Amino acid sequence: MIHTLGFTEDNELLFDFPLSEIHTRNFLWYWVDFDRPTGEEINLLASFFQFHPLAIEDCLQRLQRPKLNYYEDYTFFVLHSICRDNIEAEEVNMFFGTNYVVTFHFHEPQELKDAKERIIQNPTKWEEGHVFTAYQIIDKIVDNYFPILYKIEDHLNDIEEKLSPSTVHLSMDFVFDVRGDLLRLRRTIIPMRELLYRMLNSEVLSFSTIERAYFSDIHDHLLRLVEILELNRDLTSDIRDSQLSINSNQMNRIMMMLTIISSVFIPLTFIAGVYGMNFEHMPELRWRYSYLAVLAMMIFIGVAMLVWFKHKGWLQIFKS
Repeated sequence: MIHTLGFTEDNELLFDFPLSEIHTRNFLWYWVDFDRPTGEEINLLASFFQFHPLAIEDCLQRLQRPKLNYYEDYTFFVLHSICRDNIEAEEVNMFFGTNYVVTFHFHEPQELKDAKERIIQNPTKWEEGHVFTAYQIIDKIVDNYFPILYKIEDHLNDIEEKLSPSTVHLSMDFVFDVRGDLLRLRRTIIPMRELLYRMLNSEVLSFSTIERAYFSDIHDHLLRLVEILELNRDLTSDIRDSQLSINSNQMNRIMMMLTIISSVFIPLTFIAGVYGMNFEHMPELRWRYSYLAVLAMMIFIGVAMLVWFKHKGWLQIFKS
């Protein structure tokens, strides 16, 4: 499906006009959006717009890294929009010419709809031309990154506040999932930052001071996004280290508890083993009170060891 939007010399904003009218009407600028195009509509990129075959090939090969390529009379952009549900990147291709913007995508990005609405609702900006349209598209795509990162950050803060030995295994699985999400976002946000940096420092894209300020604002947003992204990655590392420390501490407590129990029973087991050998010449076996004496000795040794452990502070492990 192809959507069109154009601004004429008569200060009129037109919608969904046929492509054939582009050359017959006096458009100051226009935007053509290839929304989930058919094979016949894809052919229009070459037959009608005469875009370079390499750029068209880039449109058809999904999913590429965000980038920009310069051609003779237009610039080709590969942008990434992020789906909020599964944090998967979707490719949005944009051709930026002398007085037009052509977008191409195989999904239905909400960002382009929002950009179109913002353009329609700002008639004072119509005269700023296709540069304002390109700015709205990129700005909406980048703005959509913020809620995704903020949501991840809120989840991580909740985990950090509620982290305890009883929830450590559940939170560990979630943290590794979040690190995977952050890695996917990193593959999009950092190349997008580089793309905006190249735009701002390009000698081919001759923006005015006002137009450059628009894209500089997007670049500032991307710098902020990278900062949030790195902070969240550091936070996942801190939570992971805390979880490992809790696990290690739990293991140490268990081993210390078992060691105390074993230490108490080692001498008792030794005594029971000695008197359980039943050799013939063992005088203690014939003494009337030998059983009570050995039992008392075993109780005394056990209690004495527990008292000594308590004096050393080792029994604090049982209180928590």
